[in-house]
Order: sequence, then structure tokens, then C-alpha cells
Amino acid sequence: MDINKVPNWILSLETEDMEFIKNFVLKSGSLKEIAKVYEVSYPTVRLKLDRLIEKIKINDVLDNEEFIKFIKNLSIDDRISVEDAKLIIEKYKQERNEK
Repeated sequence: MDINKVPNWILSLETEDMEFIKNFVLKSGSLKEIAKVYEVSYPTVRLKLDRLIEKIKINDVLDNEEFIKFIKNLSIDDRISVEDAKLIIEKYKQERNEK
């Protein structure tokens, strides 16, 4: 694959994310099997997958502004709440539209 055609969402993934996706595919998408590989509980694997899904969604949108992407990533990483992230993004959009 031509490096220039690699989607943004793939480029945004860390090595750990890629390894998780590889294991997920090799285990036929079984979260129970992934939990065994990582020696963690099923809910822990589910949380990891949910966060990875959100990361992919955020980075799949090419026109996503850097500031908004930053705030969403803070939320995904549990550094701020989802509610706070929404408030910050809405305020940012309001101020941007007023200019």
C-alpha cells in the first residue's frame, strides 16, 4: 500500500493499538480470547475496544479540527469527562462562529 494512501485513522494509532487490532483479528474477534491473551478481565478488554473505536471514529474524519480532536482525545483517555468535553467543544464552536 502506498504510504500516501494510508488513512488518517490508521496513522493516528499507537503501536499498542495496532497490536490489539492484530490480536483481535487473530482471535476472530473473540473478546474472551483477547482477555486471556492480555491476562485481564472481559470488561477491561471491552473498555479497551470501546476506547479504540472512539479513537478511530475521531481520526477518521479528515476535516476534524485539531483543537476539537485534542479535547475528544482527552475525554477518551479519561482525563476529562465526556460532559466537560462536550461543553468545551460547544463553547469553542460558538466563539469560532461569532468571529
